[in-house]
Amino acid sequence: MRKITWFFFVFFAIGVGVYPILYFLVNERIGLLSAKSAEVLDSQIWWIAFYTHISFGAFALLTGWSQFSKKIRTKNLRLHRILGKVYLISILFAGTAGFYLALHANGGWIAQVGFSGMALSWLTTSFLAYLAIIKLNIESHSAWMIRSYSLAFAAVTLRLWLPFFDIALGMGFDDSYTIISWLSWVPNLFVAQYFIQRNSDLVPSRGLQS
Repeated sequence: MRKITWFFFVFFAIGVGVYPILYFLVNERIGLLSAKSAEVLDSQIWWIAFYTHISFGAFALLTGWSQFSKKIRTKNLRLHRILGKVYLISILFAGTAGFYLALHANGGWIAQVGFSGMALSWLTTSFLAYLAIIKLNIESHSAWMIRSYSLAFAAVTLRLWLPFFDIALGMGFDDSYTIISWLSWVPNLFVAQYFIQRNSDLVPSRGLQS
């Protein structure tokens, strides 16, 4: 069961991580772009924020999952640290751009507050993970990284929830997007906390300080 869970975790992280490539290859308004108003799409600042968010968000998804691989941590600590730096730098750009995009999210102020909260939480948990590691507090760093990546994984859960609300419940995009603006990330934090409290092997030992 654990191997199956790990497989789907990595599968979705990589799958959604490479998905933004389509936005660079296809000229049509695909995905969430199809629901955006002409006013938003006419803003060059919005487009810069959008491509910054999806590009660096993809880097975060594609590098972040490896941080929880015990094999990489124990056998190639240098790679673990390099990927960790790439992940944190990616969040700085993706989270900041994501906060700007949240202010223009579909679904009104409730959705905008929801996505803004997610962006700020992502930046905050990642910053706390960085502070913990420069103080060589490995356990705290690992806990904050788990929380941080659970927020990065909101890119996955959002795309899993959207078809459920659309197909299974038949809800309109704006109505479902309002709910998903919270549902895509708040439960992820509870799941992250569950793993942290269980002291699973996602949390490395202090021996990695050397």
